[in-house]
Amino acid sequence: MLKRDLHVDAELTEGHYGEFTVLVDGEMVVTGGPLGFVGVLPPLREVRDLVDRKLKGGPPRSSATTA
Repeated sequence: MLKRDLHVDAELTEGHYGEFTVLVDGEMVVTGGPLGFVGVLPPLREVRDLVDRKLKGGPPRSSATTA
C-alpha cells in the first residue's frame, strides 16, 4: 500500500511476535503498541496518512499509535 499510494520504497522485515512498527528514515512513525501482540493494529489509512505526513515534513497527528 505504501509503495502503491505514496510511491515510497517500503520494506517489510520480520520482527518479534506481535510487533508492528513503521519507520521513516529510521524514526518510528507508527507502532501497534501492546495491542499489536493480540493482533489489533492501526488502520491502514491511518498508517498511510501518518507516513505521508512524515514524508512531507509535517508533525504526525497525535494518536495512541504514534511516536
